[in-house]
Amino acid sequence: MPDFRVLPSVDELQQRAAIRALETRFGRDATAAALREATAILRAAIADGDPALATRAAAAARIEALAGERLGRQFAPSLVPVINATGVVLHTNLGRAPLAAAALARLLAVGGGYSTLEYDLARGARGRRDVHAEAMLRHLTGAEAAVVVNNNAAATLLMLAALAAGREVIVSRGELVEIGGGFRVPDVMAQSGAVLREVGTTNKTRASDYAAAIGERTALILRVHPSNFRVEGFTERPELAELVALGARFGVPVAEDLGSGQLATDPDHPLARTEPTVAATVALGADICCFSGDKLLGGPQAGILVGRAAVVEPVRRHPLMRALRVDKLTYAALEATLEEYAAGRARSTVPVQRMLTMSAEAIHERAAALAGRIEAIAGWRATLVPGASQVGGGSAPGVELATWLIAVDRSDLTPDGLEERLRALTPPVIARIEHDRVLLDLRTVLPEQDAEIAPLLERL
Repeated sequence: MPDFRVLPSVDELQQRAAIRALETRFGRDATAAALREATAILRAAIADGDPALATRAAAAARIEALAGERLGRQFAPSLVPVINATGVVLHTNLGRAPLAAAALARLLAVGGGYSTLEYDLARGARGRRDVHAEAMLRHLTGAEAAVVVNNNAAATLLMLAALAAGREVIVSRGELVEIGGGFRVPDVMAQSGAVLREVGTTNKTRASDYAAAIGERTALILRVHPSNFRVEGFTERPELAELVALGARFGVPVAEDLGSGQLATDPDHPLARTEPTVAATVALGADICCFSGDKLLGGPQAGILVGRAAVVEPVRRHPLMRALRVDKLTYAALEATLEEYAAGRARSTVPVQRMLTMSAEAIHERAAALAGRIEAIAGWRATLVPGASQVGGGSAPGVELATWLIAVDRSDLTPDGLEERLRALTPPVIARIEHDRVLLDLRTVLPEQDAEIAPLLERL
């Protein structure tokens, strides 16, 4: 007969130091539930004659271990940090832009206590949250006014709802794109209540097409920057300046959805020829434009609208603004990121900008050092190969950044098996596979993470 007397009670188990530690970490109720489940498992094991459970001490130790494992799984966060070794700078699946140290410090300072989110210190009375980040955005872009919402799709929706609900928005057929997750820009726009008036063809749209479509119901001319696609060959697209002149002629505001939102104005920037800056768009006379905060800008997820005060003000006052507004943490991180640009430090302090402008030579130096450490681990091989990084995040399609890759290999694992094992590490290392090789691209690995990788591989 099975001897269930070796099973300690929950009350007895709760006197043990290891169980008290679990209660401190996970709570008394959750720990008690885990102990009951573990006891039931051991009861079944004893019934099956498990010889390892012959003593009370052995049973208690096994229950402790099972309860700890259950609680660890139950309370494990689904959102965890990873090491991005894919070479995709703005990897949407991996959270897009990592924040600058200054932004993280501001998050801690603002999030750890109370703040002036809606408080006017000068007046000692209630203030407005939509003023945060506006002064810095005006300074950096040259715009008269700015507002911030929770992402760029929301910015587009709000802009159209405030400026064109029930009226027509003229847009080129070649710019009605689909963004990540299967969301289509026309569907997002339609929710605003505006009526899309498509002009031109997929590959060719002229200023005259826009002019022919302008009528009494026209509220807005919308230009969408092709930040996540590229049309080549037999194509034509009017310059923004042409549309601005057309809008001025007919008294119709011109809006541009810039998507990625490049603030860096360095002429030697690798995206200088492919991504228009926000400041340049404002200078060319766009009445309003919107862009993302967590793409090329390198800040938190946000949708930013800048432009003429008379055009931005209806957006600010629209009822949807409250539904789409951002919280104190977004404002804190955004303001701190913008300050890095204003101080001229962004190229070295904002991770996205640092990654984009990092030379292949600098990456080679880091990769050679890491490859040497990996080679020193028994059973591992690491080879440097030239390659290309991607901007990602629906930004700068077709632009490749020269890099050096570390091809890692272990004889007892296939490339797929190795990539899977890397993902199972803590923290996970996300690599890419090309031509049956597992590749690590240090362009997207934070410099301080270089020293973590070899010790992690030793665990496999």
